[in-house]
Order: sequence, then structure tokens, then C-alpha cells
Amino acid sequence: MGRDVSKHRKRHRLPQQVRLSLPGRRRRSTTTALTLTSTPGPWARALGLVAVALLGAWLGLLIVGSVNAPVGPMDTKMTLRPSLTGGTKVNVSPLGALELRSHYAPLRLDVDVDQLDQERATALVDHPERLEGLESEITSDVRSGTADLALRATAAAVVGACALGLAVYRRPRRALAAGGLALALLAVSGVTAFATWNPKSVLEPKFSGLLASAPSVVGNARSIVTDFDIYQRELARLVANVTKLYEATSTLPAYQPDPSTTRVLHVSDIHLNPAAWQIIKSLVEQYEIDAIIDAGDTMDHGTSAENGFLEPVRDLGAPYVWVRGNHDSDTTQKALEDMAKEKGSNVHVLDDGVPYDIAGLRLAGWGDPQFTPDRSVKPEGDPKERAEGRKLAAALRAQKTAGTPVDIAVSHNPVLVKQADGLAPLALAGHTHQRSHEILRRKTRLMIEGSTGGGGLRAVEGEEPQKISASVLYLDRDDGGLQAWDEITLGGLGLSTAEVSRHLAEDGEPGEPASPSPSGSTGTPGASPSKSPPDGPSPTVTSPGATPSASP
Repeated sequence: MGRDVSKHRKRHRLPQQVRLSLPGRRRRSTTTALTLTSTPGPWARALGLVAVALLGAWLGLLIVGSVNAPVGPMDTKMTLRPSLTGGTKVNVSPLGALELRSHYAPLRLDVDVDQLDQERATALVDHPERLEGLESEITSDVRSGTADLALRATAAAVVGACALGLAVYRRPRRALAAGGLALALLAVSGVTAFATWNPKSVLEPKFSGLLASAPSVVGNARSIVTDFDIYQRELARLVANVTKLYEATSTLPAYQPDPSTTRVLHVSDIHLNPAAWQIIKSLVEQYEIDAIIDAGDTMDHGTSAENGFLEPVRDLGAPYVWVRGNHDSDTTQKALEDMAKEKGSNVHVLDDGVPYDIAGLRLAGWGDPQFTPDRSVKPEGDPKERAEGRKLAAALRAQKTAGTPVDIAVSHNPVLVKQADGLAPLALAGHTHQRSHEILRRKTRLMIEGSTGGGGLRAVEGEEPQKISASVLYLDRDDGGLQAWDEITLGGLGLSTAEVSRHLAEDGEPGEPASPSPSGSTGTPGASPSKSPPDGPSPTVTSPGATPSASP
């Protein structure tokens, strides 16, 4: 019997593995799972936005986030850079750089010193009276420069973040969000920098490059330009503790000043350097100085505007005896003579060979006959000095005939005072900015002091700054004879070294310089110095943080 083909057949179900492999089958569960795993979470989106904002802000700062700003006589470029530690970096090409821990924030201030403006620097040298307002001028320049930098850096960071956000997300809202985040991060960084600002960071700079072996170069720039008052105090503190170094040494020549010894501080050629007054005052205290003899050139141009520079003379702690130099005018001398007339004044002006008694000594001096503050005045040269020197010699000869001989003759120019050879046992001068000592033909000892002001602003004319020098003279109170002297030398304009060498009066032959005692120790400031120089070799201060040690 045949099978009925129209009868409904039961459909057979295929195995599951076969059904999944057939083409065209929809796999909803698999597609849904893939879609869920490719969508980033909120934290990932936030981190991505932060990364875009930071990178865009950094690119903006790198491209346009800097300003050119004049600071005093220098042209500088100021820039903000991302940093983990913050601080300030000053680049002095090609010498190197210094880093200051001025603040802690994710931004560092870079200052590139491009060049020294020749016109402004020349004006400052030609008109040193402008130094009085230099500090306020530089402070104003720095504030103006940093304000311009803050505005420019903010705009650069925000625009950079927005531009990068738009390039990455291609959505204006996300780009604006990146710019807003960059602005918020800058604001937080600024507040952090302000809260952690450390103005004393200038005292502890870190040097790199060539400056690592000569930090004084930048120390000088930093001190004079931004913190000259700190420089004065630190340099004075250094000098104040030089005497302490004698305690770490062992063998000076066998000389010990007795209580009756007169101590005279010989200085010269200050040239408007305010730090000189701090140094002199410190030496007066440490050596118990009985009198200060200034051999002139206290000023630079001798203008009435410079007379205010003389105010500290009243408070140096010892009588101040002054003679006119070729950079000191009659106006300068008149200002000091007016001080001398004040009640209780300890100021005296030497001139015209008129004698003056002080601390058991008889002094006489002659002001420099030439006033040559700049190249516009043609000097008359040595003949003029010798002519006036003969007048000084006549005045000294008259004193000797009268039975009141002079112990010390003083002038600014050595050529002038050499004419007094044989009429006083000791002659003091300056002018050359180089310390020297010789015994003249008729046995007068001539001592020429260097510059106690380091040459003032004129020191920058040479390749290296001049050194600061002064001498302490030990004289017999009974006969005024020189027994010994200490030569004190400091590195000029901010250098952090000092040397003290002891000499005996019997050293050297006529016409030959006296030989110094051996040097060799280092020491730290801060301990109490001895009141009279004890025996020991001449010390040298190498740095404020050195440890005392004796050397043979």
C-alpha cells in the first residue's frame, strides 16, 4: 500500500551546533556583550580629559607662554614650565644656571638673562646716584614682568587645552571642559606657589655649569639687583667673624699688642659702595679700633646728590678722619666739615697740612689738588701732585721744628705724600686701587691701601671684580711707631672669601715690600672673636659653612 504524500510530516530539529553555524543566524547575546565591553567608564573619561587638558596646557605654555621683560639694566625672558618640585631657575648663558627653592608648586619659573642693555648700564655707571632708586626700579620691573607672564601663560594654557580637546573629541563642549580644567589647575598652582613662597631662597641657591665653581658671579648679580641689603648684612657678618679664625691657627710672628697699643683702620677708595660702611663698622667692633683714616675717593662724581651717602659716617663706632680724593669735590668736603661741626661729632677733615691729634697720634694731611670725576676733566698729572706735596712737606717741617712732629702724613695720591719723605715715620695713601708697601729713601714707610669699596661700580669695567681691602695698623701709643699691621682682603662685589695676613714692622728692607706671614686656615662665622689678635698664621675664610682646620 502506498504512502500518502500529502500527510503532514514531522519536522526534524537540527543539532544546536549546526544551527549556530548556519549563515544568516542572528547572535543577539554575543553582539550585546561586545557592545557593553567597548564603552569606557566615567573614571576613564575623566582621566582622559585631565590628560588632554594637561598636555594642551603644556603645549600652549611651550609655544607662546613666555614674555620678554627688562629688569634693571638687563633684558630677560620669563617662562612658566611644568615641574614636580616648582622653584625658580635663572639661566645665565653661557656661564650656567642657578636654581632657587622659591616655591613648591607644579609650575617652575624660568628666567633667561638674554643680554645687558648697554645704554641703561652705561647710564647707571655714569650716574651712580641712581643706585639709590635701583632696588625699587627692579622690584617694579619684576612685578610687571611676572604679571604679564601670568596673564599670557593663563591664556596660552587655556587656548592650548581647548585646541587639543577639540582635536581629540571633536565636540565643542568637551573642548571647553578641557580649557576650564586647565584654568582651574593653573589657579590651584598659583595659590600653592603663593602659600609656599620663600623669599630667603636667594641665600641658598644651587649652581650648575661653570657657575658651580664660581657662585659668586650670580651671587653678585642676585645681591645687587634684588637683595642688596641681604648682601650687606651677610658680607658684614663674614668680616665680623674673620678674627675668630686666629683661634684655629698656631704660629704668627712673636708679636702681641699690649693694652696701650693704638689700633688704626686704614681705608680708601670706597667709591659709593654702601657695603663698605658695614665692613668698616664690623672691623671697628672686632678689632676695637681707636681711629679710622680714610684716604679719600669716597664719592664717584662729588655731586651734592651723593652727600646722603655720607650719613653712616656718624655711626661707625670710632673717630673718622678723612682726606679729599680726586673724585671728591669741595661740595663733598663741605658736607663732611659740616658734620665735624656738629655737637659730639667724631668726624674730622684733614687738609692744608693742619695737624690733628687723636688717640695719642698726631696726623696731618693734604687734600688732592685735582678733581677729575670723569674723562671730561683733563688731569694736570703728577707735577700738580708734587707741587702740593712740597707744601705738605713744608707744613710737616714746621711742626717738627716746633717740637710737635707728625706721626702720620695722609694724602689720597701717593705722589703727593711721597714729598713728605723723612718728615713723618708713616705715610698713608690710596688712589691706585692696589695695596702696596715700601720704605722710602729717607726711611718714611709708605702704605697704599686698595679699594675698600671694591672699586664701586667702576669694578665692572675689568674682566674680574676688584677685591675689597682694608688694613689694621698697630702703633705705639707713646711714640707713634708702627709695630705691626693686618691686611684684610675680601673678594669684590659679593665673593665669599676673606684673607687676613699679619706683618711685622721690621720685615722688609728700604724700598722692598714687607713679606706677609704664612697663611692657611679655614673657619666658620658665628663664634665670638678674640679682642686682640693672638698668635697664629693668617687665616682665610673660604665659605660661610666651612669647618675650622689648621694647616702647617
